Amino acid sequence: MTEMNKRNIHTTEEEQLIFDSIEQFLERDVRPFVRNLEARDEYPKAIADKLADIGMYGATISPEYGGLGLSASTFARITAKISSVWMSVSGLFNAHLIMAACIENHGTDEMKQKYLPRLADGSLRGGIALTEPDCGTDLQAIRTRAERDDGGYVISGSKMWITNSVEGDILAVLTKTDTKASPPHRGMSLILVEKKHGYKASKLAKLGYKGIDTGEIQFDNVRVPAENLIGPNEGRGLQQILAGLALGRINVAARGVGLAEACLNEALTYAQSRRTFGKPIAEHQSIQIKLADMATRVEAGRLLVEKAAHAYDTGERCDMEAGMAKLFATEAALENSIEAMRIHGAYGYSKEYNIERYYRDAPLLAIGEGTNELQKIIIARQLVERNPI
Repeated sequence: MTEMNKRNIHTTEEEQLIFDSIEQFLERDVRPFVRNLEARDEYPKAIADKLADIGMYGATISPEYGGLGLSASTFARITAKISSVWMSVSGLFNAHLIMAACIENHGTDEMKQKYLPRLADGSLRGGIALTEPDCGTDLQAIRTRAERDDGGYVISGSKMWITNSVEGDILAVLTKTDTKASPPHRGMSLILVEKKHGYKASKLAKLGYKGIDTGEIQFDNVRVPAENLIGPNEGRGLQQILAGLALGRINVAARGVGLAEACLNEALTYAQSRRTFGKPIAEHQSIQIKLADMATRVEAGRLLVEKAAHAYDTGERCDMEAGMAKLFATEAALENSIEAMRIHGAYGYSKEYNIERYYRDAPLLAIGEGTNELQKIIIARQLVERNPI
């Protein structure tokens, strides 16, 4: 463990208890099983159930509804730690909590009372359904429709790359409730759809990010009650989900920090034990330069995540800060995974070590929750908007 991971960041006694339980959970219930579960691409049900036991499905849900009510800052630190052991585990609750935030921030009182307690205790688990086969970054181009019918909505369309769609129970689905609206976002709405309503989900095969289910969904005239609109009014879906994605991007950035640090820690250990030309390779200048760059990326990424999380916690607009954190920390994970593999040499390419898993997992972070190319556009636009001449 690096010194930077040991530092005290004004942790309260209650937060320290949570961190301690996370540490115990990771060492007892995750680390011993990662390699086998990942190799089989098997859904980690026991781990998912244990996450419910320690309250992580309600991490950022208000205590009023049975959640832990953690700040984004504390949540980000937990996410980084979990991701340093197995990144897939953090995906079990990230999309789930984005959905919960949409309900808590925009849902009716009846919807909150109906869903948030069950989301908080993990008896109901799910995520968000945004991306479609022909639509990722450009969400206004979605084609999934929700048409009014007697007593509710009839949903038709398909979604792609949806986390927790196969094993989960419920999704917040972005739909078109008015296909003629101009601009298109004025005709977009978020609707809660439970699996029992009849959608079909099938698991997709992926390069990395194994274990956690990522699915393709078909909505074939799925009927949903009108009160499942996250509202109370139609036409606010895009704004609602974009607000939730700020927390999601902080989460993904924290994953990048955790993965980048895992690469650094294993590279440090290996570089001090592997010997060439009569000395540990950590004493070779070329390796030292790599380690220095890796450590600097980890610390810089961590500070950017802390800044974005603080802005989120204080209610400031944080799309630029979250974008910067997501951009830098995920690129740090990519770069550190490659450098760790180079330091390990042939062993880094072997499944005997964790490096090849980090190398496969890291690219997702640069794509998920908005591509890093999109983050650059968001950052630039906010720079101009915040600094007019």
